[in-house]
Amino acid sequence: MKNPYVLLLFTTIFYSGNLLVGKPVSNEIPPLTLTLFRFIIAFFVVLPLGFKEWRNNPALWKKEWKPLLALSLTGLVFFNVLVYLSLNYTTPVNAAIVESSTPIFALLLGFILYKEKFTKIQLFGVSLSLIGVFTVITKGSLDVILNLSFNPGDLTMLLAMVVWSIYSIFVKQHNHKFPTYGALLVMIMSSFVFLIPMATIEYTQLGSITWSPSVILGLLYLGIFPSVVALIAWNTAVNQLGPSQSSIFLNFIPVFTMIGAVLFLGEPIKILQLIGAIMVISGVMITTSKRARLEQTKVKAS
Repeated sequence: MKNPYVLLLFTTIFYSGNLLVGKPVSNEIPPLTLTLFRFIIAFFVVLPLGFKEWRNNPALWKKEWKPLLALSLTGLVFFNVLVYLSLNYTTPVNAAIVESSTPIFALLLGFILYKEKFTKIQLFGVSLSLIGVFTVITKGSLDVILNLSFNPGDLTMLLAMVVWSIYSIFVKQHNHKFPTYGALLVMIMSSFVFLIPMATIEYTQLGSITWSPSVILGLLYLGIFPSVVALIAWNTAVNQLGPSQSSIFLNFIPVFTMIGAVLFLGEPIKILQLIGAIMVISGVMITTSKRARLEQTKVKAS
């Protein structure tokens, strides 16, 4: 599947599941240990896919160890640890609020590093999508807007989004150099160098883990879909579209999180939430429309 927009759609679905599943699992497993377990599972999923690419490119891994380490630290270690740490203090809804700030950071980083220019149509689409996100995550309640206060979990999630935006820049700069599965295998193995000692210290301080079928199933989901499937889809899409345009699709995460809450938690949907969802999707469609891309091409050429 090569269509970057379809890849980004599935990416947002799996990352929404990361919040919905990650919340209860993070209540049972501390963040560093959870991230380590997640990528141990991912390692065994990627191993049969990437072993040959890893074995056949030793010179490449040695030459490009710095970019690979940067990708591993930002996209695998720091981002995920921060997300699961934030979910210990905040709700998936609040996490979605902060996550909607990612396109802003992507735009700023794109402007600073790549001198990217954006058309009025694209800026309108971004604004519409963000307004829709705010409508969804507040469930159309003015009281939520007036009384909202950011706790340490929200601020931690904000830092996670900054890290993710930086990771996306690294993907754009370096991802084309590497075979997909071999590079992911190297990134996962690199993450173990940091996660194993840190998780060991964390475990000695926080004690034992309460295991249950739901925790094990949650770990399997986190280790396969957000860790492998979504990451490969995201990297492929960013390589084609760039980090700024790809990050707009992260506005779908609150929408899918809301849908997941309805399906799995039995929460009702309000009219304003549906309106917000329509605004989010419309904003993404406007920003990624053929007309917007053509106008951006004209701006770059001018």
